[in-house]
This record gives sequence, C-alpha cells and structure tokens, in this order.
Amino acid sequence: MNKALAIIKSLYFHPRFFKALGVLAFIFILSFFFYPLFAVAKLLFIILFALTIVDGFIMYGNNEGIVARRIAPEKLSNGDENKIMVSISNQLPFAVEVMVIDELPVQFQIRDFFYKRKIEPQNDSIIEYTLRPVKRGEYHFGKINVYVSGKISLIRRRYSFADDQMVPVYPSFIQMRKYELLAIHSRITEGGLKKMRRIGASTEFEQIREYVQGDEFRRINWKATARKNSFMVNNYQEEKAQQVYSIIDKGRAMKMPFDGLSLLDYSINASLVISNIAILKQDKAGLITFSDRLGAFLPADRKSLQMQKILSVLYNQKSNFSESNYEVLSAYLKKKVTHRSLFLFFTNFESLSSLRRQLPYFAHLAKNHVLVIIFFENTELKTLLGNTSKSTLDVYVKTIAEKLAYEKRLIVKELEQNGIYSILTSPQNLTVNTINKYLELKSRGII
Repeated sequence: MNKALAIIKSLYFHPRFFKALGVLAFIFILSFFFYPLFAVAKLLFIILFALTIVDGFIMYGNNEGIVARRIAPEKLSNGDENKIMVSISNQLPFAVEVMVIDELPVQFQIRDFFYKRKIEPQNDSIIEYTLRPVKRGEYHFGKINVYVSGKISLIRRRYSFADDQMVPVYPSFIQMRKYELLAIHSRITEGGLKKMRRIGASTEFEQIREYVQGDEFRRINWKATARKNSFMVNNYQEEKAQQVYSIIDKGRAMKMPFDGLSLLDYSINASLVISNIAILKQDKAGLITFSDRLGAFLPADRKSLQMQKILSVLYNQKSNFSESNYEVLSAYLKKKVTHRSLFLFFTNFESLSSLRRQLPYFAHLAKNHVLVIIFFENTELKTLLGNTSKSTLDVYVKTIAEKLAYEKRLIVKELEQNGIYSILTSPQNLTVNTINKYLELKSRGII
C-alpha cells in the first residue's frame, strides 16, 4: 500500500501526454460529424493508453534511478554572485530528460526556478547557477526535485531529495579577497584604486646603508659617510601599526536601499575590505557600531584572527529606525580610544541642517584623531537631473533634485572648514573611494 501511494505521489504526466490527449479529444469531436473518424479515435486512444502504461513500466520497473545533490559553499557573500551547483547522476540504462527544481531560500522570492537537461545512461551532469543575496543572515535551501522522463516521454517520475541545507550569508568576503589579491600583486589600479605617491613624512628610520644610484641626496647621512669614506644613506620604512577604526552608523538613515542592498550593508562590506587592507599594510584594524545606543566595539589589532573577529561581528549587525546618538558615541570614543587613530565614519546626511546638529561631536573627535566622514550620493537624483523637463511638474521636480544635490556639496565644504575629511560617494563606489582615501592619507603622512 505504501509503495503504491509513493508511486502515485511521484507520478506526473509529461506535457506531451496532454498535447496528445488534446489532439485525441479534437478527433473525437470531429467524429460526431464524420463518423468513420470514431474508429480512428478509439484506436488512437488505445495506442495512447498502451504507450502510457509501457512508459510507466519503463520508468518504475528499474531499481536504479536518479541521484542528485546540491553543492553549495559554507557561506555566501552578500551583494555578490555566488555559484551553486547541483550534481545529477543517471543510473538508469537509458537516456533521460530531467527537469530540476531546486527549492531556493525564501529570501529570493523565486518560484519559477528550474533547469532542463538531457543525461546519457550511466552518466553525470552538473547544473550551475548563481545567487545574489542582498541581506545577511541564515538562508535555508529546501528539497531538490528532479522530474525524469524517458524515450516515450508521456509520464514523468519525480525524485525528491531532502537536501535541506542552511547557508549563512556573510558580508562581502568575495570583494575582500578581490582587493586583497590586487594589493598583494601590486595591481591596485585594476580595481579602480589610485597609485599614491608618498609626499609626506610618515616614515620610520630603519637602517643606514650604502648609497646606490637613484637614492635621494637629501637622505645622505654625512656623519656615516665621513666614517666609512663612502656615501651612506638613511633608509626609512613606512610607519606601521597605526589604528584604523571603521565606525558604522546603524540608525534609520542607513536603511535606504540601493540596488537591493541597504546603505548599512554597503558600509559593512566596505568596512570588511578596508580592515583587511589596513592589516595588509601592517596597520591595526578595529570596528565600532552604534545607533541610538552603542553597539559592537572591537579594539584595533593586527593579529591573525582579527579579520575573523571583524567578519563575525559584522555578520550580526542590523539597522533600526532609531535616531543615532552621536553624543554617546563621542563620549565613549574619548574614553576607549586614547591613541591617535584614523576614524572612517560611515553614515549619511541628506541636508546641511542634519549635519550641523552633529558637527560639534565630529569637531570634538577631529581634535585628537583623523576623522573621515563617509556619506552617500543619492543616485536617483542624478537620474532626475539627467532627464529632460517636458512639463511644469518636471521643472519643479528637477529644481528640488538640484537643491538636494547642492546640499550634499555644501556638507562637504562645511566639513572641510572644520578640518574634517570627507568622502561623498555613490554606494557602488564606496569601497574603492574609501581605500583611495586611506592610501592618500598614508601617502601624505597624515596617519
């Protein structure tokens, strides 16, 4: 009984069966007007019925079958295309056509996801597809359903594999690895980063060595030259072990979405990348999050496990609809971060008045630290400004858009006047512009 019930549950008719049934019904209708067609219709019905029974015996009469499994990474990268594979093995003695439906996590809201493939007998096939998550958290995959039809293709047999799987989505570690590889191979311009010429004095004395052609004359050590009776120069190395903190605002201003990702997620992805670059540059990377109250605080460090700690902390950060409390943050930083550090402050301001409310706290932080305020362009405004005005309403909308865009530029000037660095960037270019600013500050000897 259970076996019969299992067969019924797994039995589906192929679209070819319904097409044949439709043609047969049409012939039966015609037989009302042309009676000789009635015998033809009955014969075709018997043939269709017999072929369906034979197809059923072929599909269910073999102990072997189809085996499928999902091959997914241990974690997915937020905002990136992640490759997923489904491996299908045909253990039947004949070629089959399969339709694979992989039950995707509910976050993707995809209900028509399937692939068709023909697989030869005793052969394997791999189906590859990519997924782009836009939220961090746990993603639960469901079953893999494989609908199999043979040569006759009147019925389909469903194989269902309970391959339930939870895959966490972490901040963009794919982006982190990309910039890490570019930095290691000195190919930073390929990622949109600028090569910065060192123009400051952010160097530490390393050793005295003999002069070689191309060394700067101003680095000649005349006392050592007199002792050795040959030109000797001072050798310097880039100053290291500077503290670089990513400060992430989790307030309601960071809930705004662009291309599926919130400003918070863009900031989290950029923080992960810049922390990794800072550690590669022998600096110390730390992390601070806040909204209406303090969130996570990870002291700056460059130990081998620091990046894993940063990734784990960023994974759990969520925004809320509260107004961010800059006063509490300023007091906390004064107490906890006593050494001069670089603060990369990810937040957002839409108007000059909203900045001026927080400016005293920024000015207070900038007295003892290098502060970079990173906020976002509204890309929708750029689209509006590029449109041609065809009506009075269009002129009005474009005027408002120009005013809002101008406010963003005023914010940059206001910060400059108070000795605070800033980055006004589109969300898509956030990571590149943040790294460029960090490299610029290091090259100028500011950190």
